Amino acid sequence: MLEHGGRLQRAVQQYGIAREQWLDLSSGIAPWSFAIPDIPLCAWARLPEADDGLEQAAAAYYRVKQVLPVAGSQAAIQALPHLRARGTVGVLSPCYAEHAEGWRRAGHQVIELHGESVDDQLDRLDVLVVVNPNNPTGCRIDAERLLAWHARLAQHGGWLLVDEAFIDNTPAHSIGAQAERPGLIVLRSFGKFFGLAGVRLGFVLAETTLLQRLAELLGPWTVSGPTRTLGQACLLDRAAHQQQIARCAAASQQLSALLSNAGFPPRGGCDLFQYLVTDEAEQLHEFMAKRGILLRLFSQPASLRFGLPATEADFQRLAHAFNDYRKEPS
Repeated sequence: MLEHGGRLQRAVQQYGIAREQWLDLSSGIAPWSFAIPDIPLCAWARLPEADDGLEQAAAAYYRVKQVLPVAGSQAAIQALPHLRARGTVGVLSPCYAEHAEGWRRAGHQVIELHGESVDDQLDRLDVLVVVNPNNPTGCRIDAERLLAWHARLAQHGGWLLVDEAFIDNTPAHSIGAQAERPGLIVLRSFGKFFGLAGVRLGFVLAETTLLQRLAELLGPWTVSGPTRTLGQACLLDRAAHQQQIARCAAASQQLSALLSNAGFPPRGGCDLFQYLVTDEAEQLHEFMAKRGILLRLFSQPASLRFGLPATEADFQRLAHAFNDYRKEPS
């Protein structure tokens, strides 16, 4: 199993700090969860049905004609590699590690690419995988460039797979509305923007034939009845969408300023996290963890991802920890 953020229980055991005393900034999930609707007993008691309104609500939210709900976009990340014959897959790196891992496990040759090398490699690729905005760097690629890459891949039957897990905060940059084009697949995550990662819900946007093939591979009832009820309510709550967008943007800007004032200006980020590249990443991660602040550590390159603090008290706690860090003897 690959390493991920949100491993709070492991930190509790490792550092001997009670769970309720932690400030968990290790995942890029909005710290404000949408309201949980009343879930009728039938959602728990009956098998889920696809005509309950979830697909229609998601299609309207993503501005497409059709979607496929899945048990978190992770389910699609693991299944999609099995819908193609073994080939050469380019993954724009660094990014969410499960993408490269999923294609490798399915027997494909995986090439990790960087921005400047994509155009040179496109004609030899069967699939190109892009996370946009990128996780963990926050780097965003313009829609025009992505669609140009797709057009070149489509000429020889290739796929462009775009993971838009962090794009809900800036929906104008999504290319999901173009996903009916053959060979273009867009993944959307529900849990991050809505602050409800535990429900395990995601959506695949693509042409009809591919969605049908993926649905057959995943099998029936992949999304639970309660999750379908909850997801539909959240997707339809337009006023809450705008509130979430605004407060995430404000918190992300405040976090960026805090890091800069502490002497660690972020290298990247988006409205759900900030990304810091520093040779002190491991030392800073350990220092914060001993004080009950959990960050996401990366080794290539040495870097840290900071999720959004939820309250002013959380911001102050992080600022005080940085002040203490600067006072530590080197």
